[in-house]
Amino acid sequence: MRVPNLSLLSLAVAGSLTAALPAYAADWNLASPYGDASFHTQNTKQFAEDVAEATDGELNITVHSGGSLIGHAEIKPSVRRGTVQAGEVFLSTLSNESPIYEVDTLPGLATSYADAYDLWQASKPIITQMFAEQGLMPLYAVPWPSQGIYTDFELTDASQLEGLRVRAPNINTQRFVENLDGIPTQTEESDIPTAFSTGRVDAMITSVSTGDSMAAWDYVSHFNNANLWLPKNIVFVNKRAFDRLDESSQQAVLAAAAQAERRGWQMSQEDGAESAEALEANGITISEPSEELQSQLQAAGQQLFDDWRDRAGDQAEALVDRYRERQAQQGE
Repeated sequence: MRVPNLSLLSLAVAGSLTAALPAYAADWNLASPYGDASFHTQNTKQFAEDVAEATDGELNITVHSGGSLIGHAEIKPSVRRGTVQAGEVFLSTLSNESPIYEVDTLPGLATSYADAYDLWQASKPIITQMFAEQGLMPLYAVPWPSQGIYTDFELTDASQLEGLRVRAPNINTQRFVENLDGIPTQTEESDIPTAFSTGRVDAMITSVSTGDSMAAWDYVSHFNNANLWLPKNIVFVNKRAFDRLDESSQQAVLAAAAQAERRGWQMSQEDGAESAEALEANGITISEPSEELQSQLQAAGQQLFDDWRDRAGDQAEALVDRYRERQAQQGE
């Protein structure tokens, strides 16, 4: 598998972290919807520690995990208003603002870490621009392991999903479930056990990481490794808060963010492998899609992609073109 070569970046990051020395103290709050067990939260807390160390404790970032400070849907508006200085969200939940935010949840577009990295690099300029228009600045983005389908039966044909209430955390997943004749149900990660126990959901589309952290074996028996997409979390900051920092503190934040992105991609791959082992150890049967199921999922995914391209227009064409060009260059 081709993976991004970031060894040179890590050396530059280490030097930048050591060199940064701010002139005055500042305290930031960073709101995240993910619990402490999530590798995303662990990475974000390490980012905060790196900033504190690089600035000799003059810039302190307190990470409020598990939605303890602000609910998921309110994190970006709150950072935009400056209620909190920084936040972390599931990128595709912003799709009500622009179809561009849905790009990493298009089935079949990027199904490996290398492809997901290329897609992020292709989409980063336009996402950065859209954030800037709202007074925000992305710091880094980290993917979840690829998404599959959890059920309490062996899934061999898409018709088995007809009429089932399927947990779908973003609009593209909801549309995908509808294309498969299922009933999409939006449920936050922390509410998954309750949603299953109360019958609000019968199945879910998510990663092995979420299945492990939410003890999926308590309510389902099978995970179909459909490898649908690798969605990302994005960590970002209020630009005014960033601009108020002195230059050395700004460089410390950017260097720590670059390090967090590199570390997070590695953590995602490692967590995916460990979580799959945990699922199997707790009785979850992991399988690959049958030819028939794979064909049905591809058809539903192509329908979703065509609809997205029509809605996103020229921006979508330009983004996908950049992604394909990057892939071609990497393959040379």
